Amino acid sequence: MASPPVAFLLLVLLALSGVPLGCDGGNILVFPVDGSHWINMKVLLEELHQRGHQLTVIRASNSVYVPQSSPLYTAVTIDVAGRWNDFFEFLEELLKSLRQGRTMHREFANMIYEAHSVWATSLSKLLNDKERVQSLRDSRFDLVLTDPAIAPGVILAKYLDLPLVLNVRWIQGSEGHFAMAPSPLSYVPMPGSGLTDKMDFLQRVKNIFFYVLVTLQQKILIEPIYSALCKKHIQGGCDINSLLQQADIWLFRTDFVFDFPRPTMPNVVYIGGFQCRAARPLPADLEDFVQSAGEHGVIVMSLGSLVNAMPQNDAEEIAAVFAKLPQKVIWRHKGPRPSTLGNNTLVVDWMPQKDLLGHPQTKVFVAHGGTNGLQEAIFYGVPVLGIPLFFDQFDNLVRLEQRGAAKVLELVDLSHGFESSLKEVLIRDSYRRNMRKLSELHRDQPITPMDQAVFWVEYVIRHKGAPHLRTRAYEMPWYAYYNVDVALLLVVVTTMPVFFAVALVRILCCKKTRKHKAKQK
Repeated sequence: MASPPVAFLLLVLLALSGVPLGCDGGNILVFPVDGSHWINMKVLLEELHQRGHQLTVIRASNSVYVPQSSPLYTAVTIDVAGRWNDFFEFLEELLKSLRQGRTMHREFANMIYEAHSVWATSLSKLLNDKERVQSLRDSRFDLVLTDPAIAPGVILAKYLDLPLVLNVRWIQGSEGHFAMAPSPLSYVPMPGSGLTDKMDFLQRVKNIFFYVLVTLQQKILIEPIYSALCKKHIQGGCDINSLLQQADIWLFRTDFVFDFPRPTMPNVVYIGGFQCRAARPLPADLEDFVQSAGEHGVIVMSLGSLVNAMPQNDAEEIAAVFAKLPQKVIWRHKGPRPSTLGNNTLVVDWMPQKDLLGHPQTKVFVAHGGTNGLQEAIFYGVPVLGIPLFFDQFDNLVRLEQRGAAKVLELVDLSHGFESSLKEVLIRDSYRRNMRKLSELHRDQPITPMDQAVFWVEYVIRHKGAPHLRTRAYEMPWYAYYNVDVALLLVVVTTMPVFFAVALVRILCCKKTRKHKAKQK
């Protein structure tokens, strides 16, 4: 280890050489998405705040998750119509229908359409408020950091002419890679398909069907909303896909330990598991409960931030299964207390999930398959019994199941499959071995995902953008991107000689025929 004088000298030499040692506190405008997405964004904001950056967060007046007052940021509140309770009520109805083996595709599409429409209208009102817009301009932000699952933040960055950093896995209607990187459908599964990167012929047909379905939903339902917003407020208009492709940096909340390998781009930074950290000691009462499990260990169950409780019948069945087990169970459940609950089960409103998953006594994580929870399970090496509910959860769990680190149990099979599936993950050691291997791969990085995320945010601040990392695809018309014009030229070039040869033969044959007829006369 270098002595203090030597270390000081090294720092001086680095400073004189022009190597950037960091970034002076930047001024960042943040446009998050509410709900579970805010959990990701808040973790990143906490780190940026700790490193001296000034943050301003645009939040909805009816937000449940993003508070008005925070030591991390200054809030800009805008009026947004609608109620979160409506969303939660819809999810409850969706759960009931899935439990009965029914789907609600039309209702789900309507909900997505309403969410984008409401936010587009709200942003339009903000942009019409000249005083508030001038206040944003006067703040002299260095960049916009936004989650593009709902896209007003992307349009606001264009309107204010600011560099754009995306904290992303999902864009409006699809997964982010599909907007900016080649995505061969022969081995890149579409969201919602439940497929892996190993597809037979019929699965590839299914994958293309899902691609067409998602594309139509995007073109018919979502893009017109933002095109109208662009036409009204952006000189010359714009389209949301081009704006996404113009983003300086994509902070992608995944990595290729979790996801399937696929083509990518130089401005994509993979930060999967960036919210993870070393487990901290549990509160004393919780530690006592965990230690009382002895050699049998603990099962942790949580269905994420959007589902407070399972339907009562399902909760009764789950509690009855838990009561039969020798393990202790910690279950995040806010519904009525199940009558079948055993003495081995602790029901809580909230749990320190990371610290529980990082505890050596934890044997299995029963989860809904949200990205946050699965990446934490990978980080701490805990096998998963997945009960997917909606959104991307089934696809997420398929990725872990394909790697032998999870078992998927669909909601419709809960009654007759929960006990056997849970025991399988508990008893079969391959699940734990495979998850520990994934954990080892995930942790073996030269720089932590959080440090990567902060570095690239500060990189954009230092260099006022990163246009040299962006592909030029967004500037090309579709026929040039797919080389349709080149293909047409090649067709013409290759067919013209054949055409002329045929024409010449026909002309010569006609002349010969005419001469022959003339001689006969």
